[in-house]
Amino acid sequence: MDYGALAQAIKGWGLELGFQAVGIADADLSAAEPRLLEWLAQGWHGEMEYMARHAALRARPAELKPGTLRVISCRMDYLNDASQAIASDPERAVIARYARGRDYHKLLRNRLQALCERIEVTIGPFSYRVFSDSAPVMEVELAARAGIGWRGKHTLLLSREAGSWFFLGEVYTDLPLPADTPVAEHCGSCRKCIDICPTQAIRAPYQLDARRCISYLTIEHKGAIPEELRPLIGNRVYGCDDCQAVCPWNRFARISKEKDFEARHGLDRATLVELFSWSEAEFDERTRGSPIRRIGYERWLRNLAVGLGNAPSSPEVIAALRSRVDHPSSLVSEHVQWALSRHERLAA
Repeated sequence: MDYGALAQAIKGWGLELGFQAVGIADADLSAAEPRLLEWLAQGWHGEMEYMARHAALRARPAELKPGTLRVISCRMDYLNDASQAIASDPERAVIARYARGRDYHKLLRNRLQALCERIEVTIGPFSYRVFSDSAPVMEVELAARAGIGWRGKHTLLLSREAGSWFFLGEVYTDLPLPADTPVAEHCGSCRKCIDICPTQAIRAPYQLDARRCISYLTIEHKGAIPEELRPLIGNRVYGCDDCQAVCPWNRFARISKEKDFEARHGLDRATLVELFSWSEAEFDERTRGSPIRRIGYERWLRNLAVGLGNAPSSPEVIAALRSRVDHPSSLVSEHVQWALSRHERLAA
């Protein structure tokens, strides 16, 4: 079989299926494994114990999917509008761009599966497994090895043609396809992503302490948000895009044509008070098919209470907080009480 020709065909089929870039990497991540283990040893993964539990599988693709020789890495852009990503209105609830539309996991997984089925039509059955942020996979490392981009100082993948507003998906396969050449990094002396981080979670270039990251605190963290970090979160209630928004390479990001990535239920412009008023039934209904649903209603209210505590004082904000001061969840009520006491201190 002409694997070089097959690799080129796979890249073409990927573009036809809606991916914006497709690359091929070898499956040897032995050089990256020590960096992963050092990051885990520092405890910077916080409560994400699954990162440590599956560290070996993450760094050894052939143990996760026996027989893996190559990884087909695919990029799908999700930018849904060209508006300013860092909200200037403190009364507005800021939700990370990737989470304003439908959950990307199923869409990417279906496209990756369709790509594999297209390969099977041409060459017959082969061994593969598709991933979309759904297993212990070093997505950024593999995409960088596949030539799709380079790791930025904020630890996300960057592309000269597309910035960083994109998802990554992978196919582990036993096909001995020719691997692509990694691209050079182009961050230079720029440190805008480091300087803008509200909580200084990016401790140094390429070093992220997830325990301080707003995306971690509002999504992965299950308990009370540390009090010293709450004022720094501002009005960010699900994730944070600041380090991406200031990156000069995102000037080249393109608007996605995928309808699933368009904002739903006004999540690109909703106020903190409006979202805090949602009942649990409304939350369930309006986050159906959304990545936001994974945090559940309790943590949703927790995050919004912090946002309201940081919002400008107004009768509407105070009334919203008081409406849930006796919430049956101690997690919610504690954050509501913190928010109210913060407004009382500012008014004193």
